[in-house]
Amino acid sequence: MEMLITGGNGFVGRNLVLALQERGDSVRVLALPTEDTGWLAKRHVKIFHGDVRNPQDLTAPMEGVDGVFHLAAMTGVWRPIEDYYAVNVTGTENVCRAALLAGVQRIVHMSSTMVYNTAIGRPVREDDPLEPLDECYCKTKAEGDKLVQRMIAEAHLPAVIIRSAIIFGPGDRPNFGRMADRARANKSVIVGSGKNAIPLVYITDLVQGLLLAMDSERAAGQAYNISNDQPLCQGEFLACIAQEIGAAPPRKHVPYYPLYAAAYMCERISRVSGNRIPPFITRHGVKLYGADSRLSIDKARRELGYTPQVPLREGIRLAAAWYKNQESWTPDAVPTGVLH
Repeated sequence: MEMLITGGNGFVGRNLVLALQERGDSVRVLALPTEDTGWLAKRHVKIFHGDVRNPQDLTAPMEGVDGVFHLAAMTGVWRPIEDYYAVNVTGTENVCRAALLAGVQRIVHMSSTMVYNTAIGRPVREDDPLEPLDECYCKTKAEGDKLVQRMIAEAHLPAVIIRSAIIFGPGDRPNFGRMADRARANKSVIVGSGKNAIPLVYITDLVQGLLLAMDSERAAGQAYNISNDQPLCQGEFLACIAQEIGAAPPRKHVPYYPLYAAAYMCERISRVSGNRIPPFITRHGVKLYGADSRLSIDKARRELGYTPQVPLREGIRLAAAWYKNQESWTPDAVPTGVLH
């Protein structure tokens, strides 16, 4: 099959490229004009340069495509909400409309479990309401999710929505790499008691979920949580990272609610400054790691046949091995037996 990946030069996209090529699919990627796509070229991936915000940039990449994985999103930066909206909502609509015009058979839209209020005292299911944090990334990802739902209902968009937990693995510099940096510098702190569950998914398990969503006839029009339902608590997660990289486990605890309030104030100061002063802490980050968040993957297990293959502690070991040898690591270096 001929597959297009928007945002295919990122952490998830590169792992997805490997999995698609391993099973014999042809892959093309839409990447921003400023991105270094040398690795993709070496993998003989067809590269289109463009931006999901520009509908005209999507016509050529969609021609002759069987399936689209829409991964492109704005995340991990501190910018005005209009910038997030332009990519996460308008860009998503552009991709979906271009896919409809091209007659694409299946679109897999990458959402996030941050579209929910996950701290409700039980595992969150796909039929729970979307109640995102009042924050740019969460709000616009929820709006993009709702938009795809509307297009499924009104325009018969052949889409599947994947709501992913926190993704980590080898090559994950923004999340795992930053946490490992803090552990190595003895700057890690535990938010609250540290006994709260963190929703995590190892990168190849997420890729498994994406491929199942593309292939399953039953999945059309549905949304699925993709996570590992044997979660680690925050304290265990941080201690495992420290152990694997040879650092001391964190001992310092910071109370959740005062830290959340401080993050809110940091965000307000940043907004007043016209976003010139990025907040050193955000509510998103505090909630992501400090709230007790659990996800149900029963629907994905039942309807897709999804089963997490990599235990979280093993995933941390593999990610830590990458972290300790980053200079010699390439995206091709996925451990044998882990890529599914």
